[in-house]
Amino acid sequence: MNQKKEAVATETEEVAINYQSFGEKIDDKAVLSKLEIQEKYKGLKLGDTVAVKFTSEVKSVCQSKGCWMQMDIGEEEAMVKFKDYAFFMPKDIAGQDVIVEGVAFVEEVSVDEQRHYAEDAGKTADEIAAITEPKRTLSFISSGVLIPEKQ
Repeated sequence: MNQKKEAVATETEEVAINYQSFGEKIDDKAVLSKLEIQEKYKGLKLGDTVAVKFTSEVKSVCQSKGCWMQMDIGEEEAMVKFKDYAFFMPKDIAGQDVIVEGVAFVEEVSVDEQRHYAEDAGKTADEIAAITEPKRTLSFISSGVLIPEKQ
């Protein structure tokens, strides 16, 4: 029995994504997914750090200056600050997926610092007053951020 196999050519079109770049120049190669970064954070103890690049959704941005953002890490959010306080984010990017590169770590955030962030986020006086205990938090110091430009 003689079978003839035909090669089926498929064309794939690569769509280039344009980004707004903030901070140090980074690229969109070797980017971890939200699930992969969540696994990295699970392995971290207080004081551990890991250099990574990941993409996820921005949940909120500092409405005072854009000096921090909260990013979705599955069951938790990561507090993202910017290396050397050298750059800021647009205040209107909540809901967008972005790429960040930098250092992930776990820290304990004081009551005063939590209240400061709550104030920056526009929380009510009652919500701010309800913060009474230090909190273990996922943190990230970003050296660069890429925000996809809207098509």
